Amino acid sequence: MRHELSYSVYVLLSIQDKKHYTGISSNVIKRLQNHNAGKVKSTKSRRPFSIVYQEEVGRREEARKREKYFKSAAGRRYLREIIDNEIKRVGGSPA
Repeated sequence: MRHELSYSVYVLLSIQDKKHYTGISSNVIKRLQNHNAGKVKSTKSRRPFSIVYQEEVGRREEARKREKYFKSAAGRRYLREIIDNEIKRVGGSPA
């Protein structure tokens, strides 16, 4: 029996510009460290980041589907409420 990794979809909030980044990973903490270390080209200039949402999905294909949903209009609306609440929690004002 082959052991498959469990994947999560995650959303990071840039402390700098208050914008979010959505991705998938089998190790979200390590992925966050890579983002914050500047090892991810697409987010390097927007560091530092904090995790505002994480959802364990299972298989990579399912995580990709969920990531795609979060990048749709309905998914962005869902995430906007979560992100706005996190920004308020840390003492900022929503974008």
